[in-house]
Amino acid sequence: MAAINIEATKNQARALLNSRIKSVEELVHARQRVTDLKEQLAAAERDDKRAYVKATRDGWSPDELKKLGLEPAAAGRRRKAQAKPVETPGTSDSHGSQAT
Repeated sequence: MAAINIEATKNQARALLNSRIKSVEELVHARQRVTDLKEQLAAAERDDKRAYVKATRDGWSPDELKKLGLEPAAAGRRRKAQAKPVETPGTSDSHGSQAT
C-alpha cells in the first residue's frame, strides 16, 4: 500500500473548498449589490416625493404637473390605494373571526 501524503491531501482539499467558497463569495457580492441598489432606489423615491410636494407647495397644481408628464410617483399612489382595501377586509375579517 502506498503512503498517503497528508500535506498533499490537505492542499487538494483546500483547493476544492476554495472553488466552492468563491461561488458563495460571488453570491454574497451580488446580494449586497441588490441591497445597495434597493436602498438607493428607496432614497431616490423619497427625494422624488419631496420634490413633488415642494412643486405643489410652490404653486403647481397636480393637473399642471400631470400635463407636464410629472404625475405623482407610482409608489405613493400604490400605498394610498392599498390603505382603503386593507380597512374593509380587516373589518370583515374581524367579523369572520367572531363567527368562527
